[in-house]
Amino acid sequence: MASKLIRIASYEAQSQLELSLRQAFDLLESKLRPPFSLAIPDPQQYTQLNRAILYGVLIESHFAKIHIKHLHAIVTDGYKLFLDLLVATVNELYGKLVDSVKDQLIWVTKEMIDVSAVGIDALLVSLLRQIAGGDFSDGNLWLSFELVNLCLSKWDCLLEEQPLVLTSALYTFLRLLADYCRLSNDPKLEMLRQLEVRFCVKMLREQFHLCLKIGRDLVRLLQDLVHVPELRTVWKDLVLNPSEFGTAGFSDISQLYCTRTSSRYFLLRITPEMETQLRFLLTHVMLGSQKRYQTWFAKKFLARPERESLVVDIVRFICCAHHPSNEIIQSSIIPRWAVIGWLLKCCRKNYNEANAKLALFYDWLFFDEKVDNIMNIEPAMLLMVCSLPKYIDLTHSLLEFLLLLVDNYDVNHKNFIVGGVSSAFNTLVQKGVVQSLDVLTHFGALSPSIRARLQNLLLTSQAKVPRDLNPVDPGHSMPSSSLPDVSCVGTPTPSPKEQLTRKIEDGLSRRAVVDSLLVFDNLVNTSSLCVVAGDNEDATKSLVENIGEIIKESYARGLQTLEAILMSLLNHSYQRPKCNLICSADLLSKIAKGFGSNGYQLFTSLGSLPGNIDCDDEIGSASALITRTFIFSRNERIQEMLLLWARNGFPVGARLLSYASRLAYEAYAAGCLENAVDVAKVSGSGMPLLVYHLDGYFTFQNSSKGDSSEAALSVSEMDEKLIASLVDCAFDAYRCFLYSSKSILHKEADTFPSKLLFSDLKYCSSWKTIKAKNLFCSIFRYLSDLSINEEDIIRLLIGKLDYADLTEMQLEIGLKKFSLFGDNVKPIFHLIKNSLNWDNVEQHKLWGLVRSELSVSQVQVEKIILEIFSSGEIDANHSAIAVGGLLTLCSSCAPTPELVGTIMLLPNNMFQDFAAAALATWAMSNTSMLFDSLKEFAEKLKDKNKDSTFLNSTEIMMNQSAIVWLLNYFNAQGMDVCNIFSNFCPNI
Repeated sequence: MASKLIRIASYEAQSQLELSLRQAFDLLESKLRPPFSLAIPDPQQYTQLNRAILYGVLIESHFAKIHIKHLHAIVTDGYKLFLDLLVATVNELYGKLVDSVKDQLIWVTKEMIDVSAVGIDALLVSLLRQIAGGDFSDGNLWLSFELVNLCLSKWDCLLEEQPLVLTSALYTFLRLLADYCRLSNDPKLEMLRQLEVRFCVKMLREQFHLCLKIGRDLVRLLQDLVHVPELRTVWKDLVLNPSEFGTAGFSDISQLYCTRTSSRYFLLRITPEMETQLRFLLTHVMLGSQKRYQTWFAKKFLARPERESLVVDIVRFICCAHHPSNEIIQSSIIPRWAVIGWLLKCCRKNYNEANAKLALFYDWLFFDEKVDNIMNIEPAMLLMVCSLPKYIDLTHSLLEFLLLLVDNYDVNHKNFIVGGVSSAFNTLVQKGVVQSLDVLTHFGALSPSIRARLQNLLLTSQAKVPRDLNPVDPGHSMPSSSLPDVSCVGTPTPSPKEQLTRKIEDGLSRRAVVDSLLVFDNLVNTSSLCVVAGDNEDATKSLVENIGEIIKESYARGLQTLEAILMSLLNHSYQRPKCNLICSADLLSKIAKGFGSNGYQLFTSLGSLPGNIDCDDEIGSASALITRTFIFSRNERIQEMLLLWARNGFPVGARLLSYASRLAYEAYAAGCLENAVDVAKVSGSGMPLLVYHLDGYFTFQNSSKGDSSEAALSVSEMDEKLIASLVDCAFDAYRCFLYSSKSILHKEADTFPSKLLFSDLKYCSSWKTIKAKNLFCSIFRYLSDLSINEEDIIRLLIGKLDYADLTEMQLEIGLKKFSLFGDNVKPIFHLIKNSLNWDNVEQHKLWGLVRSELSVSQVQVEKIILEIFSSGEIDANHSAIAVGGLLTLCSSCAPTPELVGTIMLLPNNMFQDFAAAALATWAMSNTSMLFDSLKEFAEKLKDKNKDSTFLNSTEIMMNQSAIVWLLNYFNAQGMDVCNIFSNFCPNI
């Protein structure tokens, strides 16, 4: 007999679990229908009854509620047996379950949460494990969507009963988001991404004390998502403002570094089937005979390019969750290091390979033999040693990667990381994993520079340098480069030129490029950035003192001098943070005076330079040079100067915003952010700021290397991901300035960053050289957290843009390129309510934007309509435009049961024909769906279901205009009105 539970091929063996469930159901089917027996079952009968009920729940959705009531009546063990059967079903059969059974599986899981069933945590973890990484199939995305929805809808219950399940969900969804965000243009992922981000932010903001239980791998996951705006804010607070999380005892990210992540989290990202195959490979397959097993594994789990990201999870699983016994270690079974070496070779994309290496070495960075397990670090050591001399390139690249991590992962905690890696090396020798480190430090074929750096690290270890913790002062402005971030580092380390010329298909992700910018700043620390006589501070001071005279001779030489001063300032800041080359105020004064005495004022309003009507002050000027350098470095000293200019009344924030917005516009216009880069188009005269910015980046990058051989880097060697990352960094620099301005210039005032943004927008939009539409599009794309649904900003937008620009913006909103209003109903309602006091033209423009966005968004339009009509704010004179806008919005939306139900229940006050007009519109455009929704609404009305979204009151009055219209419509169609209105009569 064919199974209704699973799909099974003719050549596959029968599942004993499925057979036991089906046989129990067939045997007891007559007892699964009411009335139920009142006899108490014995243990064997109880087991059979649980199997039968589970099978019935899964295959008979129409009887599922009856089966669950039956289960509630007989349960004697807190549902433990039933949950054990569910967990076994998920672990053994999930991949073969038919779709309808999977739906029932989610439904019964929710039921078990509601009754706090014993073992519900194991069931949820089993379901989370079934979400495969790197899998974008509809079934996998559906499961991810259902589980994140479940976690949000059952939040309170899970938080009270099973809080650790929420940390498992957080780990899972953070890891999945890293994969989903790489497909940034896939619309079917957008809603899922939003839900997962919402859940993760909710966990991190509201339950951070639980998140800490994940340990150090939480940092690893978060740093891979800093390009997601909502999580970028969390990341910055984690590094700069840990007190924001309100968790007692947590004051610095290093406390997370010290907490080892439990192996149960690594199991979450390995499906049970994958775990079985890996454990078989690592416990039964002999070294030398593994090729056929590895080929099968790769074909099964890693064949598709997007599945390659799984390598990171497998490496963490092998290092931290699979620790072989001494018997296996001493046998000829393939060792863990050999499997990891093979997995690294499976990586075709550089960022996946880099992330896999980070996963391999991650516990090295914070190793403490009192807390950590030597088995977690053993594979990396043996892989480096056993690859000599046959695979020396692998050893070389691994050592180089490890040393780069030590130098650049987190410069604010470098001593701590040096101590961790040194401790790892020492422990590996002490425990006999390797007899001596001479095999690495004295192996002649290895690069001399690598050996020298390794020897220096080990000498530091012998000197017993303490693992100092250097907590970040929340009030200290820190460049973004100091945030721990290394997933960009490739193997072997490519030159800047090689990094820039790699194509997308070779694996350079947007994240990798962003990271390369961040890591670059850390590398300045070790480079020979000798723009002003090396370490000669007097030479730098001399340039500052004489810059006015230099400008007199040549403005171009003056700019070169300013650039040399800025680069020297960066070099001194990184090498000697405590050194005060020249105080910021004096530096600003001398630079401003030098240029001012020669007729140029820094950071004035655009277009205000006297005698230079056609001058483009955003390109090739002193202001542009300082702006560009700040964007690349986010250096504290340069930021201090910018804040001093702002304090003196100059529109510095507006200039930064204008620069970033224009950069974004030119990048979009060149097709660099949506398509492959057209070098000729970028280099053309139509994109001058983009070319200027890119040239500055290449110069900055080459200077950091101190290598003249790389000086030929140019615009022709860029790629689109580099440009996207540079645009992101420009807006991040502006955001950094904004928050610093709030805390330093406006610290006594109750000024939100969004208000400062509004002020800068007003400045910018008044400059004739700026196209306002491009400015507003940019802020909603890149500064959405500060601009979405901000009344002042939206009203300014409406006031500045003409109808042509607004129409273009509506088209972009309809394509979901950005959002003006967000997805929170209450703020949208408050904005609409406040807009009733705007003038008529403003209201008409607003409603064009509202309609364009809400008709393609997930916002519950019915809630907004009900709020407005029930608010008491509606009147004939002031609300006509808003009501007209709502009617047009209704016509743009599908007549869902919720929306139609809301229309049917609108109060009978002003604009009484609104409901009838909405129904008439849908009757013409979407007749079938309208009357299906009306039918569903009528059934809910009849049942008076108190849980209904409409029927939360016993006194329900129907909208009279809707009833009259329906009556006329049905009469015109020759339909029996009595039957149709039988459900409505008590409420008419």
